[in-house]
Amino acid sequence: MSRIQYSVQAEPETSSIAMGHELHISPRHSREICRAIKGMKTERAKQYLEGVIALKQAVPFKRHNDSMGHRRGPMAAGRYPQKAAKEFIKILVNAEANAEYKGLDPLRMKISHISIKKGRVILGYRPRARGSSSPKNTETVNVEVILQEVQ
Repeated sequence: MSRIQYSVQAEPETSSIAMGHELHISPRHSREICRAIKGMKTERAKQYLEGVIALKQAVPFKRHNDSMGHRRGPMAAGRYPQKAAKEFIKILVNAEANAEYKGLDPLRMKISHISIKKGRVILGYRPRARGSSSPKNTETVNVEVILQEVQ
């Protein structure tokens, strides 16, 4: 039994679930990636994230976009969160493997729910001059994905 519960109940016969615990990625980048890939089929979402890693496709930033540059295409502000995109691909592959294990077709799966929650903060300190220190904390993220089979 996991320590973290899913925020939405999935239909067990036609859905597959996967979760990433305490990933060392930015919560802001994770939120924007979730917004961008929700509703996509899994193959299309993986291609999109591969494009983000290759700096070909930008992720539009809607909330966390103060003083952020514009990108080519229909979006205004955007970035290429490569580290977060790599972790999201791992979670999608895991969800597809869970679907295959249940006897569902992974090519017909669609992302019906994807969300993030802030994980624990790993405390750290950076030594400074004259014996003082500054906090250097690491934020973590919990990602949950629910894939639904499309008829």
